[in-house]
Amino acid sequence: MTSIIPLFCLLICLTSTSFAKTFTKCELVRELRQQGFPEHQMKDLVCLVEAESSFQTHVKGGPNVDGSFDWGLFQINDRYWCNAGGSPGKGCNVGCNDLLSDNISASASCAKTVLAQQGIDAWTGWVNKCKGRPLPELGC
Repeated sequence: MTSIIPLFCLLICLTSTSFAKTFTKCELVRELRQQGFPEHQMKDLVCLVEAESSFQTHVKGGPNVDGSFDWGLFQINDRYWCNAGGSPGKGCNVGCNDLLSDNISASASCAKTVLAQQGIDAWTGWVNKCKGRPLPELGC
């Protein structure tokens, strides 16, 4: 019985971290290309993701002043874009927990919706750390 406990703990640790990923810049660029983001947006998007989540998929930020939270790689806000209750909803028709996955398809799709409706200025991290500043060289 005592040999089962360490095995169980190891299993819990492995499954709890399997949904979290920290991208390198080049990994992120490759993934953004696969998700269909245009090449001319790459530097801005890499800067945005670095500013918002430090390239981590599992980040949940907040609470914000209005009580909302920001979710995932792009820090998508649950007041407008995702449903924190679990089922798909709001502007991106997605559950917020889906934005915490290392599969960034839902996050990328929602980020495209935000970009189309509000532009990149919707992200305060991009405004504060990227706008009007030299963007990162990618070399990828």
